[in-house]
Parts: sequence; C-alpha cells; structure tokens
Amino acid sequence: MISEKMLALGKKSSAIREIFEYGKKRKAEIGEENVFDFSLGNPSVCPPPVVNETIKKLVEEENPVLLHGYTSAPGDMETRKAIAAYLAATYGTDDTAENIYMTVGAAASLTVTLNAIVCEGDEVIVLAPYFPEYRVFAENAGAKLVEVPCREGDFQVDVEKLALAVNEHTKAVIINSPNNPTGVVFSEESIKALATLLSAKEKEYNHPIYIISDEPYRELVYGGVKVPYTANYYGNTISCYSFSKSLSLPGERIGYICVSKKCEDWRELFFAVCGAGRALGFVCAPSLMQKIVPACIGKTSDTSIYDTNRKLLYRELTAYGYECVNPDGAFYMFVKAFCEDAGEFCEAAKKHELLLVPSDSFGVTGYVRISYCVTTEQIERALPAFRALAKDYGKI
Repeated sequence: MISEKMLALGKKSSAIREIFEYGKKRKAEIGEENVFDFSLGNPSVCPPPVVNETIKKLVEEENPVLLHGYTSAPGDMETRKAIAAYLAATYGTDDTAENIYMTVGAAASLTVTLNAIVCEGDEVIVLAPYFPEYRVFAENAGAKLVEVPCREGDFQVDVEKLALAVNEHTKAVIINSPNNPTGVVFSEESIKALATLLSAKEKEYNHPIYIISDEPYRELVYGGVKVPYTANYYGNTISCYSFSKSLSLPGERIGYICVSKKCEDWRELFFAVCGAGRALGFVCAPSLMQKIVPACIGKTSDTSIYDTNRKLLYRELTAYGYECVNPDGAFYMFVKAFCEDAGEFCEAAKKHELLLVPSDSFGVTGYVRISYCVTTEQIERALPAFRALAKDYGKI
C-alpha cells in the first residue's frame, strides 16, 4: 500500500502547473512565439551581476571541500549573521543569527513553520485570494485550512470577516504582501488592524496566534510604495522569505525563516522550527547558495522591466474593457473575467493562445491571474489577442 493522500497530490498538479505544462506542449506544436504564456511566476529578468560574480569568486577562491560541504543544520553562521544584520539595519529589528533558519526556498520555510506550530485540532487562516499551495502545506501539517475573503475591490484585509473566523482553535494567519495573485500590498492600516484583532484574540483564548508572513516579493514594489514589516507591528510573527523573486533565483531554492524575538517563548519556537526541519529532512540548505547571500542581500534584479510591463498591461487592458486590480508589487495582475466562470473564460482565452490562470484555486471566483514577469515583447505581441478576447465578449 502507498499513501492515498500523496498519490492524489502527485496525480493532480496545481492549476498553475497544469496550464504551464499545457503551454510547453502548445509551444512545441505551433512555435513558442505564437503562445502567450502568462501562467507561471518565473522571473524573466536576469539576476543582478553580483550574484554570478560572487559565485565565481567563491568557486575560484574558497576551499571546495568547505564550499560544497555541509553547513550547520540551521544554516551557515556567517550567512545567518548577515541576514540578521540586514533586517536590523533595514527594519530596526533585534534579530541575530540565533533566530534565523536557512531553508530551501519559501515553500520549505512555510512547510517547516507550519509543522513547528500546528497541533491536533488547530486551524490556520488564509486571506483569499491566496497562493494555492498554502492549503497543501497547512493540511499536510495537520491543520484545518480556513479561508477568509479580503475586501472586494481593493483586496485589503477584511478585519470584520476575519474576526468572525478567529476562534479558540486558530493557531496562525498566513499573510502574503505583496500578494500573489493580486499584487496588492497590505497597507499599514490593514496590518495594524490585523495586529490589534489578533492581540485581543490571544488574550481572549489565552494562547499565541501567529502571523506567518510569506514575503518572497517584499522588495518588488513600484512607485515608492512601502511594505510594512509585519514583525514590527505584531509580536508573534514568523517571517518566511525567499530570494527566488528578488534575485531571480527560483531554481536555486534558497530562503530563510525569521522567528521574531518578540514571539512568546521565541527560543522554544526556534527549536521547534529546527525540529520540524529535522523531521522533514530540510536541514542544511544548499551551501553555495547560502554563501552568496551576504554579498547579495538587499539587492534586486532590474525591477524596472516589471514596472514597464505592469504599466503597459494595465493601460491597454483597461482600454479594452477589462477590470484590473492595479498592482503595487510582485508581478501579477488580477483581472475580472468577462463571465462568472473563470475556468470557462480561460478556455476561451486559449482560442487566442492566451494562457491565464483561473482564480478558483486562489480561493475566489470570477478572476484570472496574469503573470507579467515575461518579456515586454511578449506582452506587446499578446495585446491583439487580449483585444480579440474582449471583442468576443462584446467589450469592444
């Protein structure tokens, strides 16, 4: 016998991955230039030069046995010190190496964190729309996932609806800002209101309720928008970070967990993180990638390209009659479908070789996600297809 639960997960990919695989097949049939694939959040911008320069320097100058050998289970000490120093300098935290745990990207950060805190009967709240794998991570850790919709229109935190969902079984709320799939940055007002609510609920139920802050897009913002650093507003915050998006390194799988020192019993919590990493086999993140971090932290790829794409896509789609959420960060645009069934709308888009992701798997209906982390040329070539799709629905 094998695990039926894991068999089901293996047989059924996420909607995002299914569309991505369809796109690969379609490109082989009619040519890559004829398919407009907006499915996957795979950065199209090269890493900043410091990444390859640092890799080259490490390979040429470091002892290869040490460079490619195991680090400590929670991660290389110098790397953890560098991350803590960056957080302290940038956000005024009191972080040190002893509350940083290196991970194999944000997925591992979230998985380890959830396994560290979830006990039998616990619930984890997600704010919809949300990254679909949150459900997989939370349920595999043994939690019940509870969806709470954000406000319609601006997709900020709906504190009133959240207050109704939080109960004595609530262990954590996962937030993601800038958000995938909307590109919305939760305002300081939203974060403060969230912190006030959860602080009151902690006192009411006499146990910690954690905010798990998923932050792979933290530096990818436009127009001077500020991303509130959640740990500065709420004590029981666990930050999960990945360098995949900021440094355009999704395939290298490197990130970290920061257990805020303001967390109740933060040392015990950090040890639980270490224990979860051990139990899951997520110890000693890739050594070479860890060791590039001190030279690269705080740097980003050329985000001006994403900003160009964002402005172009928003301007043209709204001119064609699409209703779009104008993103403040990340590289996704959330667009209202021209019919109630987002899946049906995405099938209609395929007739024009447009590959979009329906919103159902993100926990809301009636929208599609467009990943604009593609070349500007692809967007320009795709505009006639978007226009034709709008014409099909009588918008032009």
